[in-house]
Amino acid sequence: MMGTVLALAGGILIGMAAVGYLYVNGRIAGVSGLIAQLLQPKTFLGSSALWFLLGLMITPVIYQYFIKPEIVLNTSPVGLIVAGLLVGFGTRLGSGCTSGHGICGISRLSLRSMLATMIFIGAGMITVYVVRHILGVA
Repeated sequence: MMGTVLALAGGILIGMAAVGYLYVNGRIAGVSGLIAQLLQPKTFLGSSALWFLLGLMITPVIYQYFIKPEIVLNTSPVGLIVAGLLVGFGTRLGSGCTSGHGICGISRLSLRSMLATMIFIGAGMITVYVVRHILGVA
C-alpha cells in the first residue's frame, strides 16, 4: 500500500514539474532536450535546464534520507555506461526520450508521442525477454 502511495505521489510530482516547466519556460521538459540545451556553451549557467536537471539529480539524494529505498544494481559500471550510451543514441534516433514523449507528449495527446512511447516500451520488453530468457543473464 505504501509503495502505491509513493508511486502516485511521484507521478503527481513529475506531472507538476513537467507542467510547471512548460508554463514557466514554454518548453517541453524532455530530459534529452534539456541535456542538449546544456551542451550549448552560451546557455550553460543561465539555463533553466541546468536547474531542472540538478533538481532531478538532487531529489533522490534527499529522498534516501527520509525513506530507505531497496534498490540494488547488479551490473558493472561498464554495463551502466554502455546502457547510457545506447539510451542516448536511441533518444536521438527517436527524436526525444521517454520523458519528452511519454510524459509531455502523451499528455498533449500527440499521436507521434503515443507511437514512440509504445515502441520504447515494446523494445524494452523484448530486450528484457531476450537478455533474461534467451541469453540467460540474471
